[in-house]
Amino acid sequence: QVQLVESGGGLVQAGGSLRLSCAASGRTFSSYPMGWFRQAPGKEREFVAAISWNGGTTWYADSVKGRFTISRGNAKNTVYLQMNSLQPEDTAVYYCAADPRTVVNGAPDYWGQGTQVTVSS
Repeated sequence: QVQLVESGGGLVQAGGSLRLSCAASGRTFSSYPMGWFRQAPGKEREFVAAISWNGGTTWYADSVKGRFTISRGNAKNTVYLQMNSLQPEDTAVYYCAADPRTVVNGAPDYWGQGTQVTVSS
């Protein structure tokens, strides 16, 4: 069974940090690009960050560049999102995603259930 399980969300004050984790199982996700998306209330889901299968290349949305860092674990089937300098506009449900080809196009094949991140002002 294919599973992407996120963890690490929560409530944080503006300026604070959180680290999201996504553990993948059921397929050879170590060879898949993986990434993070988010959806705020009343808004469409948007791309946040992505990482290549070997961790050598990363992509970021302009809104998070310089504040968020995506990385992969040594086993390559875990992906992290370190979020610093969080702002209220970062409040959203954050979703982990994976695809054998790319996640940057916004249509990956596999999705997690999401984890809530709430940033208070």
